[in-house]
Amino acid sequence: MNKKTFGILLIIAGLVMAVLSLTADMIGLGADPATIGWKQFTGAGAGLIVLAIGLYFTTRAKKEL
Repeated sequence: MNKKTFGILLIIAGLVMAVLSLTADMIGLGADPATIGWKQFTGAGAGLIVLAIGLYFTTRAKKEL
């Protein structure tokens, strides 16, 4: 697997992680839908970090012919 493909997979994983973390209450995984808890913020932050690493790999990948 080349760096660009790996980066795209990390971007998708990071987005899914962040969205699932922030919408956990609405989809029945959290406790109180009126608030966003620290676990949700932590999951969303981790998702954004994974997304940023994916963007790094995608933009730094050399073009293959």
